[in-house]
Amino acid sequence: MNTNNLVFQKGKVSYADRCRNLKQNGLVIWFTGLSGSGKSTIAAEVEKELIVRKKAVYWLDGDNLRYGLNSDLGFSEEDRNENVRRFAEVAALFKDAGIIVLVSAISPYKEMRDFARIKAGRCGLIEVYVKADINTCEKRDPKGLYKKARMGEIVNFTGISSPYEEPEKPDLIIDTDVLTIEESVKMVLDRIINMI
Repeated sequence: MNTNNLVFQKGKVSYADRCRNLKQNGLVIWFTGLSGSGKSTIAAEVEKELIVRKKAVYWLDGDNLRYGLNSDLGFSEEDRNENVRRFAEVAALFKDAGIIVLVSAISPYKEMRDFARIKAGRCGLIEVYVKADINTCEKRDPKGLYKKARMGEIVNFTGISSPYEEPEKPDLIIDTDVLTIEESVKMVLDRIINMI
């Protein structure tokens, strides 16, 4: 894309102004992990709890964005990277608006999770690794995807025929093999409550 003729427009309202107006700080909470690990389940519960606490929050889910904004993308490595790039751009806009944004997306590659952190600002993103053994994920298999991947009906399936690069230094690890949903949600809220 040729950006020579573009000029970034600065408004008259700052990030600090928006945060003051909402009485909170913007923040991106990025849930990463295998399909079936519990990312969406935990994010939905965290969103509900933050609403109860009168916080401005929005949840961006991997499947949901593929119905609209990312409906033109497949599951090649290039498309997965573009999927996460778009998530990161949208999440950064929400954060700049002073909103707490929850992202639940597999995000299999470290490089793109790092990109999301850069877009949100060094202290603006909390990476939550929702960890679960692949056998656990297959047993849960809420969408029947592992079965299809094992039968060859789905190609480039993360954890089976496509890699997942585990986070090296996530801000929070939630092991859903041993933690309940309630315990997982509490861990997230405890981690972010003083940041928002």
